[in-house]
Amino acid sequence: MMKLTNLAAHLGGWLDGSGPSSDIVLSTRVRLARNLREVPFTHRAREEQLAMVYSSVLSAVRKTPALMSSSSLTMRELSPVDRQFLVERHLISNDLADNGRLRGLLVVPDESVSAMVNEEDHLRLQALASGFQLRSAWESINTIDDELGQDLDYAFSEDLGYLTACPTNVGTGMRASVLIHLPSLVLTKQIGRVLQGINQVGLAVRGFYGEGSQIMGNFFQISNQTTLGQSEKETVEGLERVTRQIIDAETRARDELLKDARVQIEDKIWRAYGTLRHSRVISSQEVVNLSSAVRFGVALAIPGLASVRTLNEVLIRTQPAHVQLAAGKELEQRERNVLRAELVRALLDANEPDAVNPN
Repeated sequence: MMKLTNLAAHLGGWLDGSGPSSDIVLSTRVRLARNLREVPFTHRAREEQLAMVYSSVLSAVRKTPALMSSSSLTMRELSPVDRQFLVERHLISNDLADNGRLRGLLVVPDESVSAMVNEEDHLRLQALASGFQLRSAWESINTIDDELGQDLDYAFSEDLGYLTACPTNVGTGMRASVLIHLPSLVLTKQIGRVLQGINQVGLAVRGFYGEGSQIMGNFFQISNQTTLGQSEKETVEGLERVTRQIIDAETRARDELLKDARVQIEDKIWRAYGTLRHSRVISSQEVVNLSSAVRFGVALAIPGLASVRTLNEVLIRTQPAHVQLAAGKELEQRERNVLRAELVRALLDANEPDAVNPN
C-alpha cells in the first residue's frame, strides 16, 4: 500500500526554514507548464499518446543533470493515501491524484525540483524553495526547462508563446507563487483591503494547497495570473515587489498589535504552544491554527518557542496522509487524532528551543 517510506522519512528542503524572511514566507514555488508539439492535450489524448509523452519525458529527464537523481512515481501504482501524501507535500495537484489515467511524478530527493507528467498539461515543472527566494527558484527551473527543451519538442507559437491546455497559462506558461503567513493583518482586520489590492494588481490569492483550497492558519498563496504578454523576468519582479510590500504591511501591523495588546498576544501564543505540547487528541485543523499562533510568536522573537523549521515539520507531518504513513496503515479519524497528538509532542520534544538555533 505505502510506497513512499523513503520520501516520508525526510523533510523536503523547502521546509527547513532557512530562506530569507522564512518567519513570514513559508515557501516559494515556480511552475512551468509545457506540452509536446503535435500531441493532443492530456484531456484529449489517447492512452497510447499519454504513454508516449511519459516515456519521452523520462528519457529527457535521464539526460538532465539536475533531474538525474529523481525518482519516478506512477499514480496508478500508488494507494489513495500515498497520493494524498504527495498532495500534502505540495508535490502534486488534486487533479493528478484523482485521475486514473497514466500520470506520474518525478521528484529529486530534497524535493526542490519535481515534475508532474500528464496532468492538465503534458509536463508541469516545479521548483520549491524555503522562504522568499523567487529569483533563485525561477533561475533553477529555467535552466532545467532549457535542458529538457533540447530533447523535448515543445508546443510553441511565435505569436503566443508556449501553448497550454488552459488559455490562462498560454505565453510563458509560468506560475510563480509565495506561501505567506499573515496573522497580524488578519488580527488587525486589514487583510481584506490587502487582498483586494493584490487582486487589483493582477495577482491571485489562494489557500494553503493552491487553486480550489481553503485558507488555513492565516496562510495565503499569492501568485501571478498573467502569462501572456509578460516575460518571466517581469512576472518574477512584479511578484517580488508586491510580496515585499505585503511583508512590510504585516510587519507594521505586528508592531501596531504589540503596542496595543502585547500581553494578550503573548498569552494567546503561549496558550497555543501549551496546547500543542500537551494535547492527547488533536485534529489537523487544530494543529494548523495552533502552530500558526506559535509561528507568530517566533516572528515576534519570543524566546523559548519552537524554531520555524520545527513548526514547518509539525505543519506537514500532522496532515492526515502523513500520519497514516507514520503508522504504516490506514487509520480512522479518531485514531489519527490520537497519533497526531503523539507526533506533535515528539517533534516538539526532539526540537527543544535550547537544542536548536531559533530562526
